[in-house]
Amino acid sequence: MATPDPLERYNAKRDFAKTAEPRGEIAKGEGRTFMVQKHDATRLHWDLRLEVDGVLKSWAVTRGPSLDPDEKRLAVRTEDHPLSYATFEGTIPAAEYGGGTVMLWDRGSWAPVKGKSAKDLDKGHLHFTLDGERMKGDWLLIRLKPRAGEKRENWLLRKIDDAYAGATDALVETGLTSVATGRTMQEIAEGKKPSPRRRRGPPGDRGKQSGPGLRRGDAKPPAFRQPQLATLVDSVPAGNGWLHEMKYDGYRALVAIGKGGPHVYTRSGLDWTDKFTGIAEAAGGLPASSALIDGEVVAFKNGKPDFSTLQDALSNGSGDLAFFAFDLLELDGEDLTDLPQIERKERLRTLLDGADPRLLFSEHVLGAGEKLFEAMCREGHEGVISKRADAPYRGKRTKSWFKIKCTRRQEFVIIGWLPSSASGRGLKSLLLGVHEDGALRYAGKVGTGFNATNSADLMDKLARIERKTPPAEVPKVAARGAQWVTPKLVAEVAFAEFTAEHVVRHASFIALRDDKPAAEIVPERAAPPPSAPQSDVKITNPDRVIFPDSKITKGDLADYYAAVAPIMLPWLAHRPISLVRCPQGRAKQCFFQKHDAGSFGSHVYQVDIREKDGSTEPYLWVDDAEGVRACVQMGTIEFHGWGSQVEDVEKPDRLVFDLDPDEGLDFAKVKTAAADLKQHLADMGLTSFAMLTGGKGVHVVVPLTPQAEWPAAKSFADRFARALAQAEPDRFTANLKKADRKGRIFIDYLRNQRGSTAVMPYVARARPGAPVSAPVSWSELRDADSAQLFSVRDAALLLERATGRALAGWGQADQVLPDI
Repeated sequence: MATPDPLERYNAKRDFAKTAEPRGEIAKGEGRTFMVQKHDATRLHWDLRLEVDGVLKSWAVTRGPSLDPDEKRLAVRTEDHPLSYATFEGTIPAAEYGGGTVMLWDRGSWAPVKGKSAKDLDKGHLHFTLDGERMKGDWLLIRLKPRAGEKRENWLLRKIDDAYAGATDALVETGLTSVATGRTMQEIAEGKKPSPRRRRGPPGDRGKQSGPGLRRGDAKPPAFRQPQLATLVDSVPAGNGWLHEMKYDGYRALVAIGKGGPHVYTRSGLDWTDKFTGIAEAAGGLPASSALIDGEVVAFKNGKPDFSTLQDALSNGSGDLAFFAFDLLELDGEDLTDLPQIERKERLRTLLDGADPRLLFSEHVLGAGEKLFEAMCREGHEGVISKRADAPYRGKRTKSWFKIKCTRRQEFVIIGWLPSSASGRGLKSLLLGVHEDGALRYAGKVGTGFNATNSADLMDKLARIERKTPPAEVPKVAARGAQWVTPKLVAEVAFAEFTAEHVVRHASFIALRDDKPAAEIVPERAAPPPSAPQSDVKITNPDRVIFPDSKITKGDLADYYAAVAPIMLPWLAHRPISLVRCPQGRAKQCFFQKHDAGSFGSHVYQVDIREKDGSTEPYLWVDDAEGVRACVQMGTIEFHGWGSQVEDVEKPDRLVFDLDPDEGLDFAKVKTAAADLKQHLADMGLTSFAMLTGGKGVHVVVPLTPQAEWPAAKSFADRFARALAQAEPDRFTANLKKADRKGRIFIDYLRNQRGSTAVMPYVARARPGAPVSAPVSWSELRDADSAQLFSVRDAALLLERATGRALAGWGQADQVLPDI
């Protein structure tokens, strides 16, 4: 009996005289090839193909793969494809099977996890690892039970939670160009030749090239900067104005990348690149011409950062090291230190998407720091670092960064040691000191935490710096039998507390610290617990009701804006704004204001902008929560911003297409329209994001690298909107007239011209119910039933969402206007 041909169905479905697809023939490959093709056929989907037994096993993933482990994507099993299909990219004629544009979207190798095999597909499940340009890490395919009468074979594709897990829509919404030719779907459909321009990469596709005209590592690496240091306090600061990170048990380091780099510097500026070669190698793959990143080098023991393990790894020249990055000081020649902390972190998150696994983004939570602290201490970690979300970066010890430790730990200078009388043990204890009031002061002993390895290392180092006299005044009892040393070595010590005599109690040796000079070791005493920052902007008449239907007061609105300032300011700050002021409440007379005569106070700034008639007018802008509060005090409800920053108002950093439906039009049609706009933009290589306006519609937001000026931006937006209106006149209009909007959606492209504004994220609207504008992922938009899902009562929910997987990287994309 002849063996059935696994490609028989494939060949039967195609007329190879009409399609450029390869004929199906069994071939011998490398055995573990995988690839994904983005296929715009009857419905857009992504075809996942795994090489098994000389063919490509295939699934059509209807919404594309997701990096979110909680997001399961339907994957419909299709016919096996030949191995030669792994390089196919082009257009299948419309009348043929699968007619439409095909992009080679990802490629690489796959393997079943240990103990599994491709034969598990027959059992209905496959746990496997991908190493592609976009898809990496562990994945799972699970076959669903068929419904009665259902012929197709339905599976679910899910990402396993690992180092490559990420935002829900990150892969499909930012992977817009071919991994083989760099072309967009539109360029492939038009038959254009492979594109030499930079590919706009998602996770896994970053690091090929970076920025307009800038290649990876092109520019001179930034110089070392003094790092910002945290002040020790006893308790976690409260309030939503703080973000909280895990405190890592490692070496503080700054990584500078650029031509001739990367370089890895210690906190004191020593170049330790040769000690952290793996970290430097990983940083060299980041998609930037230059950057300066702040973070901590760690080694893991039992899944946790452990300083002793790190020291052993450095001493032995072995061991896996990782770098937790928590701040971004410079990027592509731009100094970011004056930006708010949370904005710097979001820029950093985008830079690290898809980076080498040795480079890890330091996650954080907004508010709820006490819960994180309790969890860190319960799991045996060192503590947390709390940072003002709106604060700039300053190279000194500040009170905008606090550290809260689970146990007392700090560095001490070794001033002597006591020999042990126990057989085979040379070291009994170390004598410690700190610098205080210009002199070295005795600070106690540490006699535990030693082992055979570190004792021998300590004895060797101590023998080289012996001296006859004590370098500090030491009590006679403590000095009896001591051997003295020159105070050069620094030890990190854990202890229960300081006694009344200011010496350590119940101390345990952790490790030597050769990244900190002995002369800088001073007592580290906890400052008083931080109190909530007091505002000097007084809200008068806080009990005045400004939303009568929901009984929301002026004070409630001020509290809302104070709470969401950390997530709103990255979008609102540093751009000219227009205010919707409603001094008597939203139901009374409201008006726009964009100029300032100085009545808003010192927290609201002005930037002079030239008008069309040649005159110059002062436009409003803010850069912190106090500026927002000052505007609220003056009766402001809404904030609308230009599409450019005050530093260069002539070059937009975003486009906004406002989908404004006719009265009574079903919101489902608006959602579909937004998704269609997103896909049309993606076909041209532009990543876009969705925002519920808090009114009737949806904003489709297109981030831009500020390069093109306003005339070019307006021209692109105009042509794009009119092309859609001409292609589908029953759905869209690009005409501003209300009469022309009957039963249709107005694509408001006019917001993309100099001087026009759009409502910013997290802004309250002067509408019934006090709704707010809110970023959503494209997956979330599909389930939304209104543009008013959130209100000023939802500050805590909005803060939680802003740091969740669904919105990771929202509004961030390195891209320029296409040449069309």
